[in-house]
Amino acid sequence: MQHVFVTGAAGFIGSNLVDRLLADGIRVTGWDNISTGQLRFLDDATRHPNFRLIRGDNLDLPALKAAMTGVDFVCHLAANADIKDGWNHPEKDLQQNTIATFNVLEAMRANGVKRIAFSSTGSVYGEALVTPERPTPEDDTFPVQTSLYGASKSAGEGMLAAYAEGGQIAEAYIFRFVSILGERYTHGHVFDFYQQLVEHPDHLRVLGNGLQRKSYLYVQDCVDAILHVTRRGTARDAKHHTQIYNLGTPEFVQVNDSIRCICNTLGLQPRLEYTGGDRGWIGDNPFIYLDTKKVQATGWKPKLTIEQGIVRTLRWLEANRWVYEARRG
Repeated sequence: MQHVFVTGAAGFIGSNLVDRLLADGIRVTGWDNISTGQLRFLDDATRHPNFRLIRGDNLDLPALKAAMTGVDFVCHLAANADIKDGWNHPEKDLQQNTIATFNVLEAMRANGVKRIAFSSTGSVYGEALVTPERPTPEDDTFPVQTSLYGASKSAGEGMLAAYAEGGQIAEAYIFRFVSILGERYTHGHVFDFYQQLVEHPDHLRVLGNGLQRKSYLYVQDCVDAILHVTRRGTARDAKHHTQIYNLGTPEFVQVNDSIRCICNTLGLQPRLEYTGGDRGWIGDNPFIYLDTKKVQATGWKPKLTIEQGIVRTLRWLEANRWVYEARRG
């Protein structure tokens, strides 16, 4: 890994990955259309001699092919991650996730790039059979998909596997994330709750009944896992040159637990208003808990707990209120 191409380089996870790669002495070409990413996240990177940012869209295949010239590894992180409002614009998941992933693979093929890390999601499991004693493993049978986002990511995974099986890719790494927390976080429950509490500290509107159980992972732990696994080259000698890893913490919290942590950190006691039901929106899975034994067997483990990740996220949001205005713009 000497020259890495990062799609979604100005995004939450992408910009943190860019910084880490540069710190490790790796040359990086960042690719982003800046539709949801923030150029400010790349302030340090743009001053680095080993970084180049190209503004472009994954749906522009000729431009993508040209931008990928000379790289030897691709980290494909760009995606539409709007699960909650997916049915308001259903074509977005198809275009920005599935077709965009096909274009990335075709640009790799045109440039002879043989290695890729792909950010998938725990949402591909739909509403899997999960209990505290049985978190969802990577080889679980896929149920009916419950969101357009999950379906589009599942299609992307299938294409990576097919390109690897067809000899077009030598190493394909698929990472199924839980929700990620941390610095540069710009969407999700902590982002939404903090915004509400700034606007009206006395009450908080909660989608669902607050009993939904979720797992989260700190962004630097996520980046650690991606780099740790890809550097070990575990897909190189795998039967189909594809390796799938769940990424998460070996714990979960109720939404109510998360709310308590947020309110205690901010020193608030708001009145809670629940919208009702066991899920917050269509496609919201009431229990997400991934089995991470496979990735931990490689020697990686998360450094932060979910609660520690929530607190760090809040502190970053407090110090970077500009992200709310940027999202509105």
